Amino acid sequence: MKRLVLFIFLTAAVIFYPIQTSAIIMPCSMVLEPVDKNLINAKGAALVYKVKLTPSFPRTSISIIAVHLPRPSSFGDYDSFEGFAFIPDEISWRFRLYPTPEIDGPTCAGRFDSITAEMKNVEVQVRLSNSKTEKLGPSILTNSIRNCH
Repeated sequence: MKRLVLFIFLTAAVIFYPIQTSAIIMPCSMVLEPVDKNLINAKGAALVYKVKLTPSFPRTSISIIAVHLPRPSSFGDYDSFEGFAFIPDEISWRFRLYPTPEIDGPTCAGRFDSITAEMKNVEVQVRLSNSKTEKLGPSILTNSIRNCH
């Protein structure tokens, strides 16, 4: 009898216990933090949500805004910044961040609207870029979608 009660209890726990998913709830946002802790003023934000721009199924959009970034040329042969998001060993997306003219350095912003992959284990970054050679440089700001709220 004890075995039967234990069996029923364990079976019910397995069936009715909510399964935790690693998928994020959208829309969500995250703060992009500097990789180099000496860049104390550099920050960014990413917004991740579903968009329906065509009659087909919705896509995921990632928008990034970044502020107080150093001049790209101070890191070498770079002249701009790009948004970069990726699922390790699976897929990546990159898109230009456009600067706005401001006195103490530009605010850079951009978005990518055509993501069809599940947003699981995604890393979002602001990276250096050379617009002429299309060479992508190291990450300046970063965060994981696990920190998306």
